[in-house]
Amino acid sequence: MGRTPTPVTTPESLTFRSDVTVELVKSSASDADVLFAARVSTAGEQSLDELKKDPERSKGLINYLMRDRHGSPFEHNSMTFFISAPIFVFREFMRHRVGWSYNEESGRYRELEPVFYVPDASRKLVQQGRPGKYVFVEGTEEQHAAVKGTLEESYEQSYAAYRQLLTEGVAREVARSVLPVGLYSSMYATCNARSLMHFLGLRTQHELAKVPSFPQREIEMVGEKMEAEWAKLMPLTYAAYNANGRVAP
Repeated sequence: MGRTPTPVTTPESLTFRSDVTVELVKSSASDADVLFAARVSTAGEQSLDELKKDPERSKGLINYLMRDRHGSPFEHNSMTFFISAPIFVFREFMRHRVGWSYNEESGRYRELEPVFYVPDASRKLVQQGRPGKYVFVEGTEEQHAAVKGTLEESYEQSYAAYRQLLTEGVAREVARSVLPVGLYSSMYATCNARSLMHFLGLRTQHELAKVPSFPQREIEMVGEKMEAEWAKLMPLTYAAYNANGRVAP
């Protein structure tokens, strides 16, 4: 995923970022969780023995469950992530509702920090093709310069307007209306492996995916970092997910 770019702070105290933050803050997730949940259907209370066994011995069962899309055993686990990203990423993120819980920082209750998104030179800028059948290609140096200059100027003006309204005594929940979706926000997002697999199937592109996806790059950056953390927690489940086309069971 590469090195995280260092934020650049302007003399006006605005901070411009091109990265996202994803931290796994709490988890209860292992491959054994899939096995005891699956085996209760045939073993009853004896399925608890799976907690004491090496899951590697039963990786074939995990692959079978994934391949034949027996999905419920993949729900008996939990991962909580702290995420910092532009607001427009969260608006896409929250279209994922089944198996997810969210708590986001509030512009009603705190003064929002002047941290804004400006894409770096690796971000493809130009969309070619019609809706449903398009690709993004590299932008020119002039286009990147135009995006950077225009966004930074807009952010400076909007944050100055926000601060002016606050100075005049306007409530935070009203003053925030002038701020753009390029403003960074932060949230906790909690999910299980099944809901995360569905998210990754839609919000990342991958050479092993049976079903193509066309995510916006910024939410894909979040997905890639979440995926890396999940892969360490549940390596057998992760391997089965990739081996079966990255389709959520």
